[in-house]
Amino acid sequence: MEISRRKLLGTVTTAAATTALPMSRARAQAKPVFKLGVLNDQSGPYRDTGGITSVICTKQAVEEFSSLMQGYTVEVVTADHQNKPDVGASIARQWFDRDGVDAILDVPNSGVALAVSAVAKEKNKVHLNTGAATSDLTGVQCNENFISWNYDTWMLAQSTGGATVKAGGDTWFFITADYAFGHKLEGDTTALIKSAKGSVKGSASYPFPGTTDFSSFLLQAQSSGAKVLGLANAGGDTINSIKQAKEFGLTMDIAALLMFISDVKALTLEVAQGLHLTESFYWDLNDGTRAFTNRVKSKTPDNWPNMSHAGCYSGSLHFMKAINKIGATAAKASGKAIVEAMKSLPTEDDAFGKGSIRQDGRSLFPSYLFQVKKPSESKGTWDYYKLVQTTPAEQAWRPLKDGGCPFIKA
Repeated sequence: MEISRRKLLGTVTTAAATTALPMSRARAQAKPVFKLGVLNDQSGPYRDTGGITSVICTKQAVEEFSSLMQGYTVEVVTADHQNKPDVGASIARQWFDRDGVDAILDVPNSGVALAVSAVAKEKNKVHLNTGAATSDLTGVQCNENFISWNYDTWMLAQSTGGATVKAGGDTWFFITADYAFGHKLEGDTTALIKSAKGSVKGSASYPFPGTTDFSSFLLQAQSSGAKVLGLANAGGDTINSIKQAKEFGLTMDIAALLMFISDVKALTLEVAQGLHLTESFYWDLNDGTRAFTNRVKSKTPDNWPNMSHAGCYSGSLHFMKAINKIGATAAKASGKAIVEAMKSLPTEDDAFGKGSIRQDGRSLFPSYLFQVKKPSESKGTWDYYKLVQTTPAEQAWRPLKDGGCPFIKA
């Protein structure tokens, strides 16, 4: 089904003419409207990891669930947070206070996500995170109006970082985006390295966003004597870091700690082949993931869904299931009540299969370690991954007792 840009950037809603009806009757027949706000980067380094494809996947969920909505309708709105926490928080306040938004989704950029999460708690709305990685969101900064869907820095460190250490990469140098996400990813990976008796030879933080030249940081890494270059960044920054490392003939192994399928496409298989990465979703993983991808790929042919996009779809479906459980009136009254209902229901959909949501807001799915294929192994565009290892849901995430979530009672 074709979607115009005007419709894409607007809302999913059907307007009915009411001029022929008495005003009182029109009001009596009106259904409650729930609004999902997709807040992400649509013009910067994370535009492909989230961006418009997240909006499309959210709208796909609304379209599929529309016949199951019990006495309410759902609209989707969207905005660009520009990777600025103050902008993100301002949009969240306007959406909650003036525009009737009930839940905010996606929010790549951990600094922005932490700010939005605080606003959602203050306003008793819902923050459904599918794009920010810091594990603090379900740890020391967690709250009862928040759910984190499909990856975090602890999971990424254990999977990609753990596999690298086991393969002999016991000395590291980090290139780190200088904000909450980068530092938390470096910290979680450093803890894993040290627990395995490895060491970190150094790190270099760079200004985010806006850095495109990583040459000086790569030279520092090469001169450190470390075996592994750990990239504690994402999106366009990961792409530029790897491209420049290859151009400079860097002899270190590269651990791309957060990498998406769109990054591999941008790099090409010639450059990316052999890299290991972790996602909780891959379009060609099983019949369910293929079915979901087939439903959305015609709407976003140049950017097939990754785990963030699939999280917007999956999380939106579960949000609507929770509304059905507690009823539209109770759901409108309390975002916390919606989150409690989401936690009480098992999750299940084509993108992630069966799962659950823990009391700290951590959704529990398996994580998958992939290796990027050689060009000769790929059957075509988007056929990029070989599955190396599956980590079961009960092992993929930081134990509840270790997170420090303030409302979890020991």
